[in-house]
Amino acid sequence: MTSIINLEAHDLRFPTSTFLDGSDAMNPDPDYSAAYVILKTDHPGGLAGHGFTFTIGRGNEICVAAIEAFRPFIVGRSLDEIISNMGEFWRTLAGDSQLRWLGPEKGVIHLALAAVVNAVWDLWAKVAGKPVWKLVADLTPEQFVALLDFRHIEDVLTAEEALDILHGQAPGKAAREAQLREEGYPAYTTSVGWLGYDDDKLRRLCREALAGGWQNFKMKVGRNLMEDQRRCSILREEIGPHRRLMVDANQVWEVGQAIEWMHTLARFHPWWIEEPVSPDDILGHGKVARAVRPIRVATGEHIQNRIMFKQLLASDAIDVAQPDPCRLGGLNEALTVLLLAAKFGKPVCPHAGGVGLCEYAQHLSMIDFVVVSGRWEQAMCEYTSHLHEHFVDPVEIRHGRYRAPVQAGFSAQMRAQSIAEATYKG
Repeated sequence: MTSIINLEAHDLRFPTSTFLDGSDAMNPDPDYSAAYVILKTDHPGGLAGHGFTFTIGRGNEICVAAIEAFRPFIVGRSLDEIISNMGEFWRTLAGDSQLRWLGPEKGVIHLALAAVVNAVWDLWAKVAGKPVWKLVADLTPEQFVALLDFRHIEDVLTAEEALDILHGQAPGKAAREAQLREEGYPAYTTSVGWLGYDDDKLRRLCREALAGGWQNFKMKVGRNLMEDQRRCSILREEIGPHRRLMVDANQVWEVGQAIEWMHTLARFHPWWIEEPVSPDDILGHGKVARAVRPIRVATGEHIQNRIMFKQLLASDAIDVAQPDPCRLGGLNEALTVLLLAAKFGKPVCPHAGGVGLCEYAQHLSMIDFVVVSGRWEQAMCEYTSHLHEHFVDPVEIRHGRYRAPVQAGFSAQMRAQSIAEATYKG
């Protein structure tokens, strides 16, 4: 029996602002960072669970402190005890009467919850000898649903409806898994279009991406309309008229401004506009969506829980769901969002713009395809090219597609040297 004997929390930061990697209209100088957790065990093979939550620099130490607040809930417990009722484990951590006051189910505590929960999933998958996507794919529909918390969403999705969705997809699961292993999972690249890049760099990165087989591209917009038109023109010229181009405003606009801006950019045929307004503005998203369709409205990287996703999906305020397994309370809650999106017929394109997020998000997309929605067309997983070298099991991309991970775990384990070098010195 494997028991968790210690929790280590690390403040890791990478100076991505030096080259404006990750820059957008809301965040001009991000330093990609991770509040990183290692769950040490007494396993004879030395297995440990690795997880993290993503920030962009200042304040990362607050997430580290919040991770420490979960220590009493996990250190000293056996893995078998936890995974025998993983759903109850999640509800216990998310619903603690004192920590919950600092949320509830949002903010720094929820980010820290994600780091801890995902570290448990990483450990579970390592002990089982499977990558996380395969671990979940091998669960029965009943075991899958038992992982989830339906509180506050039962008015639109019940456990019984979730079971119906999963049972409905079960007959084709083996064929979809074989397709995934053979073809890889469709991706789109954000790395060509950060807002701080000059025109020459935009063109060079587009040409390199095209040579690598990429078909789907995203660029940042929102700071200056004339500049956005010029930059959209460059990308359209480079990628041609038929490849997908997505644009991302990173929450910077007002509702009317978003509508006006997108009517102007419509001539470049964007496939979606991402985060056009505040992530909390459900009514605003709906107004924008109704005004700019057939351009899709996508959002999710700052949607903190399943309840917000419920409202956005049930009110038809978004066309694409972009869950982030760090912003949500870890994989358990992300799986709930997959089911919500499946019920409302919306594609899932997880957010992965940050250190380690591609490593996480690939598993989420593959679970959605194999187990939940069966969607292949329209669904894509984001890819950014930065910082993968710091991971023991980094993502593998071929011809614009994620290859299915084969190594056991959640692909979250960083190299010891990277942890040492990226630890924030103050």
